[in-house]
Amino acid sequence: MQNRRLHPIAGPLSLLAAWLFMVAPGISQNAGLGKVTFPTSGHREAQAHFIRGVLFLHSFEYRDAREAFQDARRLDPGFAMAAWGEAMSYNEPLWFAQDAQAARRSLSRLAETPADRLAKAPTDREKAYLGAVEALYGQGTKEERDIAYADVMRRLHEANPDDGEAAAFYALALIGTCHRGRDFRVYMQAAALAEEIYSSNPEHPGALHYLIHAYDDPIHAPLGLRAARVYARVAADAAHALHMPSHIFFALGMWHESVKSNEDAWAASRRSAARRGEPLDAGGYHAMWWLHYAYLQQGRYSDATRILQTAQDEAGGNPPMLPLFHVTQMRIAHSIETGVQYSRSSSTAGLDLPARAGDLYAAAVTALHSGDRASAGTLLEEMRHLGGEASHASASHDHGGHVYAGDSKVAGIMARQLEALLAVADGKTGEALTAMKNAVEIEDSLSYEFGPPLPHKPAHELFGEILLQLGQPRLARVQFEFALLRAPKRALSLLGIARCNEELRDLDAARRSYEELREIWSQADPEVREALEASLARVNGQARLR
Repeated sequence: MQNRRLHPIAGPLSLLAAWLFMVAPGISQNAGLGKVTFPTSGHREAQAHFIRGVLFLHSFEYRDAREAFQDARRLDPGFAMAAWGEAMSYNEPLWFAQDAQAARRSLSRLAETPADRLAKAPTDREKAYLGAVEALYGQGTKEERDIAYADVMRRLHEANPDDGEAAAFYALALIGTCHRGRDFRVYMQAAALAEEIYSSNPEHPGALHYLIHAYDDPIHAPLGLRAARVYARVAADAAHALHMPSHIFFALGMWHESVKSNEDAWAASRRSAARRGEPLDAGGYHAMWWLHYAYLQQGRYSDATRILQTAQDEAGGNPPMLPLFHVTQMRIAHSIETGVQYSRSSSTAGLDLPARAGDLYAAAVTALHSGDRASAGTLLEEMRHLGGEASHASASHDHGGHVYAGDSKVAGIMARQLEALLAVADGKTGEALTAMKNAVEIEDSLSYEFGPPLPHKPAHELFGEILLQLGQPRLARVQFEFALLRAPKRALSLLGIARCNEELRDLDAARRSYEELREIWSQADPEVREALEASLARVNGQARLR
């Protein structure tokens, strides 16, 4: 029986029809998802679903992508690239998460062996894509397979330099090789690929998305502002695309824009959950976590309390790991930022190492504030034992045993921070300073990670607060300045600098710091704004007395 995809066509009109069949279905302008060009040999009706799957895949809407690829396979069971897409939907490279078994099962429905699957692909280019996904789910550890996959994608891109999708998925594959922390050289290589795609297709969701990920650190974030401004508009039907601009906004301390981005993403996730008649998905909790942190920076503590309560209500009394992870992160940050008491109301045994350490740290700080030195000491001992349990980390993300390289270091920073706080409580100033020097040294060795900070209390900020408490505002100011390099416009670090400048009688600098906070806290709770205005009035009054 002759293969319908290789049917001979005679005459110029038939050649035109063949070109339209092979190429036109690969061009898609999907209002709300973006635009890609990805011709394949699939059936025309199946190709439309395939393109929709690719668009969702670029925006990390994995479930929607998978459903689109499955729809394509139902219409065209032998569609090799639809099998590729479904397998790709089980890989989350930025979180090092992967359901390899499900992906292999989806590939086996095309054919049992890699060789038989390759035979299903009618073109060399499609065979190359299938070969890449075989490497992604082949032998070795997740890190080894990610590196092998990126190398195959490099060769695919080099063999098909005009294929924007090859370039886009290669860019993402490169970022996915950074298991041991952000590598600027690799990230900039990915950014260069994405920039080229963007220059020819400014509505490409992958180009916009991967540019944001490549640039979402305080040094490179200004380069990502263009993509951040565009992506949510281009892919407004993808909740994750609505969230992603906040990666750049966080890295620049643009808290008002961060709030808008995550409010929109959260609302979209809620609409999706309601449409499906299912609980809120991980993306909804993720947006709430970032929104909660941005509210805290804005001094909107009432709104932060409200969103935290909403997250706890959504998660329920015995939440699955992903909701528990996000709620725990929010509760830790809430206590550290506002000073409210922290209670260990949920088990954190299955969560990753930083979350478990943060849980202990927040509880210990609460104990110290209430004068319970003994309980804080006991929690410190428990924290010191966490380092030996790193092999169990990251279960909250279903990372298949992946442990971030910096997890143990983050837990170590928090242990040293707690040692310093206990030493201050005991009047052992020298020990406190030594512990904090160790803490900031470890923090400075970590690569930058996007989002709410880890450790939850930045080490340089805590060091600045301790030095200010010990009557050393000049040294404290240096620590707050270092803190702002890693977390631009973080409110408590700015407040620390303002207080240092006031202590040092540098009243012009103090006024500038308080005025910067005034802009960030323009929507803050009334008592926050009143306290800030009182500080400004005090500084202005001192200046007039000079």
